[in-house]
Amino acid sequence: MTSRVAEILSWYAGNPPGVLANLMRMMNTGRLAGTGRMVILPVDQGFEHGPARSFAKNPAGYDPRYHAQLAVDAGCNAYAAPLGFIEAVAAEYAGQIPLILKVNNNDTLSSSKDPCSAVTSTVRDALRLGCAAIGYTIYPGSNLKNPMLETLRALTAEARDVGLPTVLWSYPRGSSLSKDGETAIDVVAYAAQMACQMGAHIVKVKPPTAHIEQDAARKVYEAQKIPVATLADRTRHVLDASFGGRRIVIFSGGEAKDNASVLAEVRELAQGGAFGSIMGRNAFQRPKAEAIELLHAVMDAYVTT
Repeated sequence: MTSRVAEILSWYAGNPPGVLANLMRMMNTGRLAGTGRMVILPVDQGFEHGPARSFAKNPAGYDPRYHAQLAVDAGCNAYAAPLGFIEAVAAEYAGQIPLILKVNNNDTLSSSKDPCSAVTSTVRDALRLGCAAIGYTIYPGSNLKNPMLETLRALTAEARDVGLPTVLWSYPRGSSLSKDGETAIDVVAYAAQMACQMGAHIVKVKPPTAHIEQDAARKVYEAQKIPVATLADRTRHVLDASFGGRRIVIFSGGEAKDNASVLAEVRELAQGGAFGSIMGRNAFQRPKAEAIELLHAVMDAYVTT
């Protein structure tokens, strides 16, 4: 165990040994092992956005095994997916890479200004499949957030009791927010704080913009002169909101973009102290060799910036 991994684990001292062991397992896997940084490959887009939108650009991705092998070959810390994809690869890849079972999912076949994901698998499924953690999404800002939070509370407690940490996608969305508000700095920082308060061990949020959504928050940002001009500034603020930086906070890769844009964003996140990235479409929609090259560049940015 490196001193950095030991330090991070000390922040979770109140958790059962199994949770700490699985956090250590993820931090000690892949090219970033021992650094305290993480790059995770998530592939829940087939459920969330549909197969063609997700995989037609690189048809190899229709096969769940492609993604697990990509995560292994790229040296990712973990691979996250819904039940079907995890079941399809768990036996073949047992022990090769930590698996994260995404236990709730949403779809785009119906639209709602106030989304609420369905629970699609269980903690027992995660244990049966040898997973290192469960994953869950909440939508702060949705008028249906309370059922999601109550379900999360129960799932997090159940998972913790059997030694599984929770990776929480905290994505502001809903009729209470404008489109710009979904990634506003005050809202993303609030979403990160909520995730930590709900007991998340690893928090996933979107890179925030300089937009401030809430009038009450704007007054404080201006009075306290909280710097938000650069992505690095905003990343530091999100980490401050995450128990003073004492929680693992990773950032989504977002919409598909060119390599230079991906790496420029990652470098700013790294400058702000981000613990890593969870990068799906920007990886698996590229040809495999190009995806591995990009993921390696992302990993290198986190340890050299």
